[in-house]
Amino acid sequence: AAAALAQEGVEATVLDLRTLAPLDTPAIVEAVSETGRVVVVEEGWLTGGVGAELSARITEACFDQLQAPVRRVAAADVPVPCAHSLEQAATPNWEAIGRAALEVVAY
Repeated sequence: AAAALAQEGVEATVLDLRTLAPLDTPAIVEAVSETGRVVVVEEGWLTGGVGAELSARITEACFDQLQAPVRRVAAADVPVPCAHSLEQAATPNWEAIGRAALEVVAY
């Protein structure tokens, strides 16, 4: 998604959190301070997932630095399908990530 955004003239910073406990809060705060915008991507469900917790923590720690609402891209809130084509439709992809990123840039 970052490469596709670069072709659109949007520079994206990708922060790949290696661990959630302990959470690397200083790295998150630094990235948010530099960009002012956040798209949280996860393969888990949108509702009640890690992305929701990260979004809450980012909002709490970086509210004054945010220039747009935190956006989340996650799997649909449905059981993971067995068919590959349905699984692909239910999980996040680079196109959905790119759309979310363009939305926060345009905010």
